[in-house]
Amino acid sequence: MSSTIDTIKDQIASHPILIYMKGAPNAPQCGFSARAVQALMSCGQKFAYVDILQNPDIRAELPKYANWPTFPQLWVKGELVGGSDIILELAESGELQTMLEAAAQD
Repeated sequence: MSSTIDTIKDQIASHPILIYMKGAPNAPQCGFSARAVQALMSCGQKFAYVDILQNPDIRAELPKYANWPTFPQLWVKGELVGGSDIILELAESGELQTMLEAAAQD
């Protein structure tokens, strides 16, 4: 029997760029998720997402696993980058673009 943590680890391992968010990229369900996903899309790299509203187990377990209490959460190459504020700061500085391009090439 697979645990929710195993599922989370598998999702993070199988997608170089992954965002845990409320809703979907084309229909975010909160302002933080909307801004974060907009910043991601502006970088032009493909990314995976998990709608935590559709996955209450992941919504409950991921903050403990990641030691990060809020959503969205951006994971790049297995590392937690952070939430909406950090994503927007990285986007403004150009670092997000560089980070995502590097992740997409590996």
